[in-house]
Amino acid sequence: MSEENVESVRAGIEAFNSEDWDAILEHAAPDFVLDMSRAIGPQQRGMYRLDQLRSFFEDFTETYESFRIEADEFIDAGEHVVVPQTAHARGRDGIEATARTAFVYTLRDGAIARMVMYQGRQEALEAAGLEE
Repeated sequence: MSEENVESVRAGIEAFNSEDWDAILEHAAPDFVLDMSRAIGPQQRGMYRLDQLRSFFEDFTETYESFRIEADEFIDAGEHVVVPQTAHARGRDGIEATARTAFVYTLRDGAIARMVMYQGRQEALEAAGLEE
């Protein structure tokens, strides 16, 4: 099941990058939760349920001229997949920025049940029960 979990996460990231919100929702469990409580920007900080996900992603991406996630790696941790990533953004004024974060995806029966954002790879690995 672990390779299937990695593929589900990879498909979700690809759907995000193409702004295919329907495809993202297809990969989410009915009780899905996005935990952005560790986000630096107050406009993204919070907890989001499945019924709030489309609105969150639409509002988030509308802030930018372009926004793309590049997964640095996919770390299989059983029911968890840890994804250190680099976000590439271009603001409405043309200013470009990159940000590195890490997400821990928790999967259940092939569906993404939880996504938790961490500021660093090590913190995400520890949350998934792994060590460097």
